[in-house]
Amino acid sequence: MKFLTKSALVAGITATMMGSATVAAADLKFAPGEGDFNWASYEELKSTDLSGQQVTVFGPWLGPDQELVESVLAYFGEATGADVKYTGSDSFEQQIMIDAEAGSAPNVAVFPQPGLAADMAKRGFLSPLGDDTADWVRDNYAAGQSWVDLGTYADGDGKDGLYGFFFKVDVKSLVWYSPENFEDAGYEIPESMEELKALTDQIVADGGTPWCIGLGSGGATGWPATDWVEDMMLRTQPTDVYDQWVSNDIPFDDPRVIAAIEEFGAFARNDDYVAGGAGVVASTDFRDSPKGLFSSPAQCYMHRQASFIPAFFPEGTEVGADADFFYFPAYAEKDLGSPVLGAGTLFAITNDSPATRALMEFLKSPIAHEVWMAQQGFLTPHKGVNTDLYATDTLRSMGDILLGATTFRFDGSDLMPGGVGAGSFWTGMVDYAGGKSAADVAKGIQESWDALK
Repeated sequence: MKFLTKSALVAGITATMMGSATVAAADLKFAPGEGDFNWASYEELKSTDLSGQQVTVFGPWLGPDQELVESVLAYFGEATGADVKYTGSDSFEQQIMIDAEAGSAPNVAVFPQPGLAADMAKRGFLSPLGDDTADWVRDNYAAGQSWVDLGTYADGDGKDGLYGFFFKVDVKSLVWYSPENFEDAGYEIPESMEELKALTDQIVADGGTPWCIGLGSGGATGWPATDWVEDMMLRTQPTDVYDQWVSNDIPFDDPRVIAAIEEFGAFARNDDYVAGGAGVVASTDFRDSPKGLFSSPAQCYMHRQASFIPAFFPEGTEVGADADFFYFPAYAEKDLGSPVLGAGTLFAITNDSPATRALMEFLKSPIAHEVWMAQQGFLTPHKGVNTDLYATDTLRSMGDILLGATTFRFDGSDLMPGGVGAGSFWTGMVDYAGGKSAADVAKGIQESWDALK
């Protein structure tokens, strides 16, 4: 059975195809020297002459996303004279391994999540990026050590090195709401988990329902709850505990994990807190669940979900006016900073060359980030970019959450073995929403993990 990650589910893959194109350097999206881009970082590229050299890039992006990444790579090609060719495929995970084993890997591979990259580094298919790049990420990305950690893997001898450079990030630690409903009721945006829980109780006391929660997703039913649990792990435990949980260095039925599941249950299993009552959480489709924010009268006031969810808002809903979001806050009393849960893509070298190294250096430049920022669907933790260039206020606000993060952790279930992260964890959350105890659910998930070893 092929297990899909949550990232793949959300991406909404619609067809099996590959798209390949040589980046047209002459067709730059924004004219150099115009606008408030960091053109100095672009001009610096011109000191590197790569005329006649080709760099091949292989990744998961097709359609509009392929056009966007090509619009970024075009600046590298224009400034250096390199011939940059991007190929996209929705079978990336399978194809990159086939190409690597055959000795025909592209120069650069763009991984949708770290798990496969770590496996390929261990097998010797990736080239380390070096300590200088690790230091650069540490210094120039918000929560920089987190990004170093996420891109660091062991080689075949067990020696750790930085192999993955994160470029293009998604944020999941968001709570969506209707500004009009909040204003009418006199509610303020909570800045801590304590305040969020107090607001939840206040809404109930005022006769309203605080939350819309839905776990339904066809054969993937249950996955939205795993995001909740991951966020709660980051808000109740230090990041090293989160990492040990994801790698199963501590068991899934560790008391700290059980407590995080119960933190989710404090919201989802309370009839007063959830639209329709706790009994409908598991059966409500996640795509339908936020619609209660916009009914009249409102069926709920808040919905915790990742940055993609506006795609399922009622037609005509304007984000920033009819709907907005705030950071899913941390506990003030626990002093764990401002953790952010999310996902993202990472670039890694699968076929080294001087031109390939130059491309990886280009990805550090502000202009590489700003060109995509100024279009759509791109967030970055790069502290050196001009955030005014984000195409929308929504993206800018999400970018601010990234820049304010003290730590960032990748979606945990996407890093677990498929049979757990896209299997027993999902089904276990459905059982938990249906009334099974957190301890029994966690025990069952751990048993499924043990069976895979």
